[in-house]
Amino acid sequence: MSVTTFSFADGVVNTQEILSYFQENGFVILEEVLTSDEIKYYIDLFDQDRQKWGDLAVLWHPFGEYQTRNCHALVSSPEFDKLLRHENILPVIEFLMGGKTCFSELCLRHMTPYNGEPNQSFHRDRPHWEEHPLRMDYVQLMVYLTNVNQETHCFSISPESVNTPILDTADQLDRNGIVDCHGVAGTVVLFNNAVLHTATVRVTKHERKTVQAYYGHRSRPFLSNCSIIPPKFCYYHPDQETRDFYGNLNDTTRMFLSAFKSEQDESKIFESVYA
Repeated sequence: MSVTTFSFADGVVNTQEILSYFQENGFVILEEVLTSDEIKYYIDLFDQDRQKWGDLAVLWHPFGEYQTRNCHALVSSPEFDKLLRHENILPVIEFLMGGKTCFSELCLRHMTPYNGEPNQSFHRDRPHWEEHPLRMDYVQLMVYLTNVNQETHCFSISPESVNTPILDTADQLDRNGIVDCHGVAGTVVLFNNAVLHTATVRVTKHERKTVQAYYGHRSRPFLSNCSIIPPKFCYYHPDQETRDFYGNLNDTTRMFLSAFKSEQDESKIFESVYA
C-alpha cells in the first residue's frame, strides 16, 4: 500500500486528516516535527547517555537478540521529558487518545550493523481496548534519530482499520500485508500498540537509534514496570499538569519512592503518590 505522511513544514497539521488515516490504518507517520537543532540535540543526548551508561546493565541491556535499550532514560537523561511533551507531538497524541494522557514507558533503543539472517517477529504489545473509538489503550511514540530506509533496520506494521475484525497474526498479514515505515532522522511514528508490528532486522552497515515511548489514559492501569518515574516529575515538579502527566505510577516507581523517601517528606509523599 502507499503510505501517506503528514508534515509540520508549515507549522501545523490537519488533525482530522490524521485521525481519519489512523482509523483506517492504526498508525501515522509525521515529518518535520522537530527542528534541525532539536534533532541534533536529541541525537547528542542519546549518544551521551549510551556513552556514559552503556556498560551499566541495569540501564543499557540486551532486548531480544538484535537491540539494546535503556528504559530508565528519564533517570539517566531527564531532558528527554521535553521530547515526550513536545508541542508538536503531545497534542496529536491527546487528540487521538481523546483526552489527557499519562506517561507509561520510555526506552532509548539501539540496533547495530548486522550481517546475519534478516528477521521479523510480529506481535501486539497489548490487547485492543474495544471501548475506545480507535480500540487503543496505549499509543506508542517512535522518534527516529537516524535515517531509516531500505538499507537499514526499520519499524514495520500491518495496517488495521477500526472497522475490520481483529485477526490472528497469519490472517492479519495475509489480509493487509506489511508497511515498512521509512523516514529521515526526526521522523515520528505514532501507532496503536495493539496493532501487529515488528522491528525488521536487515543486513546493513548502519546503526539505528530510536526514542520509543508509550502513553496511556489517566483513568486506566499503568502499562508496565519497565521505566522508573523520577520524583522530580511525579511529585516535586511545581506544575500540577506535569505531576498529573507522570502521576500514573507503576509498581517499580512506587517501590523506589517508598525506599528512598525521607522522614521529613514521608507523609507528604505517601499522601501524594499513594492516594
